[in-house]
Amino acid sequence: MKKSRFSESQIIAILKQAEAGTPVPELCREHGMSSALFYRWRSKYGGMDASMMARMKELEEENRRLKKMYAEERLKAEIVAEALAKKLVAPSRRREMAQKAVNDKAVSIRLACTAFGISQTCYRYQAKLSSENAEIADWLIRLTANQRNWGFGLCFLYLRNVKHFGWNHKRVYRIYRELELNLRIKPKKRLVREKPEPLAEPKQINDGWSMDFMHDQLSDGRSIRLFNVIDDFNREGLGIEVDFSLPSERVIRSLEQIIEWRGKPRRIRCDNGPEYVSAGLAVWAQRRGIHLEFIQPGKPQQNAYVERYNRTVRYDWLAHYLFDSIADVQDYATRWLWTYNHERPNMAIGGITPKQKLALAA
Repeated sequence: MKKSRFSESQIIAILKQAEAGTPVPELCREHGMSSALFYRWRSKYGGMDASMMARMKELEEENRRLKKMYAEERLKAEIVAEALAKKLVAPSRRREMAQKAVNDKAVSIRLACTAFGISQTCYRYQAKLSSENAEIADWLIRLTANQRNWGFGLCFLYLRNVKHFGWNHKRVYRIYRELELNLRIKPKKRLVREKPEPLAEPKQINDGWSMDFMHDQLSDGRSIRLFNVIDDFNREGLGIEVDFSLPSERVIRSLEQIIEWRGKPRRIRCDNGPEYVSAGLAVWAQRRGIHLEFIQPGKPQQNAYVERYNRTVRYDWLAHYLFDSIADVQDYATRWLWTYNHERPNMAIGGITPKQKLALAA
């Protein structure tokens, strides 16, 4: 607002001169003002003193500020109401809406930032695109295409611990979300259970092995069995034997083949299946000096290491494909076992692979 060159006291003095009988043209010529200005002063300030005039100007200024505040609040409410139908959670989304309001509504940047709850620094921020983002996206797409049941955790640990990329987990996760690669997690009904006794953790390789059977079917409906053996120390898969029937003689033969290159374990944990409780396996274990550690009937959690491994076998590949023959299953199992030991991060051992855990222990 333009400021007058006459103060309140000067205006009151000029008006009092006119009341004392001084002609208006003479006053205008003396003070260098127009007659219209004098008559505007008289209609507005006639009969006032200096204090009353100052108070009136204060009220006028306060009224002006209130009108401006009301107009801004009303404009903010209109802008926000228009954007309520859209999600405004991320700062980037609020920045887009603020920029749209500035361009379409011709509001100030300050008002738009206040309406959407962002700073002016955020409003003016320009994202710096990096060529590494495309590389991260390419890795994530390839990983999730080859390993359809891998979530973000396994993908990030693979890139960090196996491929040794130094990308921050927040950056990788942001790209993972933008690509919409999130797995749908079905909520589970949690039951109140007693806390089981923790499994003993081996301190070195061949301190304890675990073995168990799995069942599946070929494409023609015939049932097959898988015999899995792992080392509890580093969760390394030692062997997968596939056949229609796996009696105790096949179990012994498979264990002998593993011992030839791996060495003899101190103990082997297993359930109470007929293949394990047979006299042939007991005689072999006694001759080899290996202790067979049987879990209690109906308590598979006591053999949790291999049970968790069985789940990985099931959800990583066995449930994904239909196989026509035993040879196809055995070939795929052999190739997957190498990937599991060398490239798949394992959460139970700190997000590294079983072979990396073995190298650290060496």
